[in-house]
Amino acid sequence: MSEADIIVIGIGLVLSLFFSEFLGVAPGGIIVPGYLALGLQDPLAVAITLGIAGITFFIVRALATVTILYGRRRTVLMILIGFLLGTLLRAQIVPGVHLGPFAVDVVGYIVPGLIAIWMDRQGTVVTVTAALTATIATRLSAILLLGA
Repeated sequence: MSEADIIVIGIGLVLSLFFSEFLGVAPGGIIVPGYLALGLQDPLAVAITLGIAGITFFIVRALATVTILYGRRRTVLMILIGFLLGTLLRAQIVPGVHLGPFAVDVVGYIVPGLIAIWMDRQGTVVTVTAALTATIATRLSAILLLGA
């Protein structure tokens, strides 16, 4: 990870805190905007990450109808399922596949689970909208601060 990448993640942390404190919405976890901003070079990976987060959210919702899932257990299960789905996509389903100039990949390892947690807490539309807005603001801030 380069120094510029670390600065982008730091900008994402600041903007995530801003979104939480001043707007009252979480952009999918405090580290999510920075990692998604780094992944914006590959928009397919960002879309797949959001898709895996949605699938994770629905899997845990379905499991919650047949078992007791609250608190820490629910949080850990969201992160674990998001991690497993991302790893499965990377390793088994589509290793090394490209669609045009974009690789079929997932941003981060725990990012889909974090997004799924906040989808569960504050709603899918609010979380995805806040995450994408904070991600774009992070990327634009990084471009202004660091250049292209």
